Amino acid sequence: MKISKLITVLLIYVFFYACVKSQVGDRHGGISIQIRGSDTIVNLIQEWVEKFVEQNPSFNISVTGGGSGTGFASLINGTCDIAMSSRRIEEKEKMLAESKNINPVEFKIGLDGLAVLVNKNNPVNKLTLEQLRDIFMARITNWKEVGGRNRKIVILSRESNSGTYMFFKERVLGIGDKNNKNEFSTQSLMMSSSQTICNEVCQNPNALGYVGMGFVDERVKPVSVAVNAESEYVYPMPENVMNGTYPISRPLYIYTNGESQDVVKMFIDYALSAAGQKIVLEADFIPIRKQSVK
Repeated sequence: MKISKLITVLLIYVFFYACVKSQVGDRHGGISIQIRGSDTIVNLIQEWVEKFVEQNPSFNISVTGGGSGTGFASLINGTCDIAMSSRRIEEKEKMLAESKNINPVEFKIGLDGLAVLVNKNNPVNKLTLEQLRDIFMARITNWKEVGGRNRKIVILSRESNSGTYMFFKERVLGIGDKNNKNEFSTQSLMMSSSQTICNEVCQNPNALGYVGMGFVDERVKPVSVAVNAESEYVYPMPENVMNGTYPISRPLYIYTNGESQDVVKMFIDYALSAAGQKIVLEADFIPIRKQSVK
C-alpha cells in the first residue's frame, strides 16, 4: 500500500515537472528559454539576458542568431520560445504557423537604422538612396562615379534569410519581391552576418556594405545618406532615427507563440521595462515607450 502511494506521488511529481518544463521551453533541464533569430539584435538580447539572469539566477537562457527567417522557422517548428526579428512576419510564415497551430504574437522592442559602411580610407562620405540603388544593382560599378577613387566597388550584402537584407532590398532598392535576390548585382558578396560585413569593410578599401547601427565600430566609416541629391544628407545615429530624419530606419521585434506566459512573460516584461529600454539605448538602438505584456 505504501509502495503504491509512493509510486502515485512520484508519477504526479513527474507529470507536474514535465508540464512545467514544456510550458517554459526547457530542453536541457532547469528553467530555460530558447531565443533565436535576427543577428541585428543578438547583442542587445544578450545584454538583456545577462542583466535578467543576474536577478533570476535559476534561468538558463540561450540566444542564437542566424537571421530573422531562421527565428521564425524555429518558432513555427517549436524549437524556440522567442523569435528575434528585424522585420515583421510574412504572410506565408503566418500561414505556415497557423497550419502547425502556432500563433505568433508580436512585440516591438525598439528602432534601428541601417548604416551604410565604407573603409575608413575611402574618401566618399555621403551617398543618396538613388546612388545606393544603382550601386547594388550594378548600374554604378566604380567609386569614381560617386566622388571616390578609380576603383571597382566591392558590394557586400547580407544573405536572403536576413531581415536586414529584406529591409534594405525593399527600402533602398525599391524591390517588392522579397524572395528574389537576382536584382542585386551578381557580383555581390553575400555575407553570413553583420559582423562579417564590418570585418570585410575594415580589411577591403573598396568594399561597401550595410549593417544595423549597433554593429558600427571605430574600424569602419558610416556614410551620410540622403533621399535624393536635393535632400539633406543625414548621418546614421540614434538621434536621427528618433527624429525621423535618417532615411533608412526600421522597427525591431520579438515574437512568441501566443500571448507570453510565465517565465517568457517575465523576460519580455523586463525587456520593455525602463531598465530594459535603457539597455536598448546603450546598444545604439532607439528605445520605445514601455508596453504592457498581457
